[in-house]
Amino acid sequence: MASSSANLWVMLGLGLAGILIMTRKLKKIIKPDFGAFIQRLQLLPPPQPAPPKAPNPLTALTFAVSDLFDIEGFVTGFGNPDWVRTHESAPKTASVVSTLVEGGATCVGKTIIDEMAYSVSGENKHYGTPTNPGAPDRVPGGSCSGAAVSVAANLVDFSIGVDTIGGVRLPAGFCGVIGFKSSHGTISHSGAVPLSTSLDSIGCFAKDPNVLKRAMHIMMQLPFSTQRNPRNIIMADDCFELVKYPVHRVTQPVIRSTEKLYGRQALRHENLGAYLLSKVPSLSSQKMNGEMNTSTLSQLGQAMQHIFRHEFKENHDEWLKSVKPDLGFRAGLHEDLVNGDIQKLYNIKNEMRTALNTLLKDDGILVIPTFADPPPKVGGKELASESYLSRLFSLQSIASLSGCCQVAVPLGNHKNLPVSVSFIARHGCDRFLLDTLQTMYSSLQEQGDVVSVSKSTSNAISQETSAEIAKEKGNQAFKEKQWPKAISFYTEAIKLNGNNATYYSNRAAVHLELSCYVQAVADCTKAINLDKKNVKAYLRRGTAREMLGYYKEAIEDFRYALVLEPTNKRAAVLFGEPLIPAWTPDFDPVVAIWYEMEDDDGEGEDGDCDDIGHEEDDGSR
Repeated sequence: MASSSANLWVMLGLGLAGILIMTRKLKKIIKPDFGAFIQRLQLLPPPQPAPPKAPNPLTALTFAVSDLFDIEGFVTGFGNPDWVRTHESAPKTASVVSTLVEGGATCVGKTIIDEMAYSVSGENKHYGTPTNPGAPDRVPGGSCSGAAVSVAANLVDFSIGVDTIGGVRLPAGFCGVIGFKSSHGTISHSGAVPLSTSLDSIGCFAKDPNVLKRAMHIMMQLPFSTQRNPRNIIMADDCFELVKYPVHRVTQPVIRSTEKLYGRQALRHENLGAYLLSKVPSLSSQKMNGEMNTSTLSQLGQAMQHIFRHEFKENHDEWLKSVKPDLGFRAGLHEDLVNGDIQKLYNIKNEMRTALNTLLKDDGILVIPTFADPPPKVGGKELASESYLSRLFSLQSIASLSGCCQVAVPLGNHKNLPVSVSFIARHGCDRFLLDTLQTMYSSLQEQGDVVSVSKSTSNAISQETSAEIAKEKGNQAFKEKQWPKAISFYTEAIKLNGNNATYYSNRAAVHLELSCYVQAVADCTKAINLDKKNVKAYLRRGTAREMLGYYKEAIEDFRYALVLEPTNKRAAVLFGEPLIPAWTPDFDPVVAIWYEMEDDDGEGEDGDCDDIGHEEDDGSR
């Protein structure tokens, strides 16, 4: 009995000791500031202007800066103690930091970055890895890890960093906050350590889109202007195919929010890789260091990394050779590119900007996942995986190479890990992107919550997404006049989602091209039963009925189309003039229905050439 009692006390003692040890370990892991800061300081704003002048726009806001920006009297550490040892205190504060302080914000410290801002994990062997507040066992993402953590942990209202190959977007996504990468060259880099001059962009983290907008307006010194809404929200379908978690978690909140705020006609789908391959000719023969890439997106990721490493060496090779610092990384430091390869890389950059600007114009938003894989575990092997890095850099390269602005938007969690989607606008459209984010943010969060709890509908959502992809393939086949393939794709879309009027209406258009008028009537009738206001279905059914000799019924279809859309020129012509009973060289009603809606430049009235008929044929009126 005594022996049993003694054993009980021993086990109890061991249990208490284990609890104490774990408590101490946790205290070491999760610091009061989550390990975000490398140095605390305070830069106070100037006094408020006297009434009736308005207060400074950033009054009462606090912010932190990544350890890449100079602050007068402090050494900029660049994430490496040898850099600190070999550099003097900054004689002047970085331009962007001064601008924020003068705007009324208070700077409270410098935050940890990856060593020399070279990696994307957020880990630093010298100063420790900031703890990801939303997922403590996962990396915070880099290079500006501490800046993202300081916002995620509510230690500051916003923070700033430098985004080169994802240094702001990735940690924002991994930590579940908003991360904005500005258009390249729009914010002064004076007083910031250069990484890769042609890729570096100033970025900002925040939890509140209104705070982000205020801070970015001050940094970019933007004057007041009227807010614009996007006309096209373009889903990059092939980018979402890279995602290794349920894709509906990122696509559905965007699709539903777009339909709610801007109407279904604003949604488009694009195979971005195919588009860029046709618009960026320098990609077709990219081969460096004996390495030939297979996919367009992976080629872009490789091109971005080559440029980054080349320019990083140009900026810091002399210091690296003279000091020989203790580095936690070596990858790419010994890479040498010949002049021809370098020029090809810069050609890709220039062509990328032109291609994205052409795709997005002044009113388009490109939607991609912020990252393809969930945040890796601290010390995990994912960041050594070639396939993992290929997916990661493929997505980051789109905005980095083009210099476009991009914002990473949190969409809650999946299996307790952050989920994030990104919006990209053309170079120089930063205000437009900020306005779009502010308009959509609440709806995105609301729809993200709905999708996260709607497990029973995930399969249906997946089918809807697959149906849309099949429809887009059908549209492409139609444009290429591959009628059997178009029929096949539209039929596939109907099998996946038989409640979408557009799929039937589009298939009817192919039947018209093949002179299969009975089938065209049947598909149009089905489309009209699903959507009583489908103008194109009435026009196409009227055309088919005319060709079959049912003139009275055809007139009724054209009349109803005109009631629904009084400005439709073709419906007015068909309803107002005697019908021609058969095709003549002077009049082909099938061709007429397509081309009456074209502008002089061959594009539809809404500028959307992705759907058949040169306009968005998605049920919009």
